[in-house]
Amino acid sequence: MDSTPLRTYGGVTGGDRQAERRAQLVEAGLDLLGARDGERTVSVRGVCRQAGLAARYFYESFADRDAFALAVYDQVVRDIAATTLDAVNAAPPQAQAKIHAGLARLVRVLADDPRRGRLLFSPALAGTLPATSRAESTRLFVELLGMQAREFYGVPESPRLAITAELLVGGFAQTLTSWLDGTLAATEEEIVEHCAAIFGAVAEKI
Repeated sequence: MDSTPLRTYGGVTGGDRQAERRAQLVEAGLDLLGARDGERTVSVRGVCRQAGLAARYFYESFADRDAFALAVYDQVVRDIAATTLDAVNAAPPQAQAKIHAGLARLVRVLADDPRRGRLLFSPALAGTLPATSRAESTRLFVELLGMQAREFYGVPESPRLAITAELLVGGFAQTLTSWLDGTLAATEEEIVEHCAAIFGAVAEKI
């Protein structure tokens, strides 16, 4: 990556301009990777053309294409995790209300921006990312679910809780995969309501 000091122009710092360019490139990467016919490989030239930036700006933020693809993926995961957790925290202090709020927010984010869902769940895009990326993102959501169970129900960490979290997150991910690719014929509301009921029923048994 380019380490040349960045100067201030028009009151905008070099760091701010670089951050803006990086955001443009990440958005362009999401356009390409998350397209319905998502590209299996993303070229530096293609990303820069999509972002409307010169190629030199790519390398001021990313070492190579793999680092770029990982950054796009990680940004999507972080954004979804943060907004889902915000919805859970803002919900009334009842278990079912929090479960419903979290699932509804997550599904709505994917419905509003299908690129994100395809990037996270489409089997066709698995080869565009390091193999560990999806496993790590799954681990993040398993940990978030376990954390919520421990904080809300006072359930201690245990193999029982860990297994339950793995099953719920894995099953929900597969449900979303089938829904997003059209295999599962269900509405957004049906996905949320039924999955929330399952999560709630399981939570009472932990």
